[in-house]
Amino acid sequence: MSGSRVVALGHHQPERVLTNADLEKMVDTSDEWIRQRTGISTRRIADDESVTDMAAGAAAKALAASGLQPADIGQVIVATCSAKDRCPSIAAQVANRLNIPSAVCFDLNNACAGFCTALATADHTLRAGAAKHALVVGAEKMSDLVDWTDRANCILLGDGAGAAVISATDDAQIGPVTWGSDPTRNNAVRLVDEWQPRFAQEGQSVFRWATSELPAVAAQACERAGIATTDLAGIVTHQANLRIIEAMTRKLKLRDDVVIARDVVRSGNTSAASVPLALSKMVERGELPSGQPVLLFAFGGGLSWAGQVITCP
Repeated sequence: MSGSRVVALGHHQPERVLTNADLEKMVDTSDEWIRQRTGISTRRIADDESVTDMAAGAAAKALAASGLQPADIGQVIVATCSAKDRCPSIAAQVANRLNIPSAVCFDLNNACAGFCTALATADHTLRAGAAKHALVVGAEKMSDLVDWTDRANCILLGDGAGAAVISATDDAQIGPVTWGSDPTRNNAVRLVDEWQPRFAQEGQSVFRWATSELPAVAAQACERAGIATTDLAGIVTHQANLRIIEAMTRKLKLRDDVVIARDVVRSGNTSAASVPLALSKMVERGELPSGQPVLLFAFGGGLSWAGQVITCP
């Protein structure tokens, strides 16, 4: 096969909603302060659910929507940086829950860029003929990593999962990946403390990097797909911060009618889950036109980035 395509999507979020008003009772902050700096109004928090629970929930929906059988899946990749389980992998646990019998399963940690990195990895697997169908999941329980006394960071993070089933095809509908990292800045977004990890970042540094350097990198993904940014019908970036999303997309010279994901407002920053979570919701609501090009682009700890143009299922 010459390529692959996204055939189905699914997502899962925990029921508990943590509002800005709730956070006002926990730390010295306000709804106005949070909205002005991040655009976030609510986020979902998993109390009793694990990363595996959320990943399996999203994956089950994507698999059911694909029309495939569990035995058809030859590869399962879960992108996560928050999972506590190291062995067996979250991917292997998801395969077990979904009765996928013999797929190659592994987890991938590229922080917030994880899902786009995993999607490219699965695309390369299918192009090479090592599998015909793959299940790619981004799942995070970032609430496990939050210092709830840190007023700068506890307002940002949420929990959830998104998943995609991709299949090999003669008509490539997942474009070439643009990916990389700047390891000289690997302290800008990080998990600190070996035994009890906590999320930390240099917010201003990340904001400047994302808004000044990354729009050109995102445009490269369009160039590699053989299209211009003006050809895009939609764009789903990592849902880090609404100010970052709006600053980045302004520099991409998009058409006025392009649909831009803003799921961060309701879901917060869900790291590797943010791109598939937002994409699945938009497709479910009918906001993205089927058969049209959509740019996926994510960035985060490392500092790393990954993105590609897909044809919307």
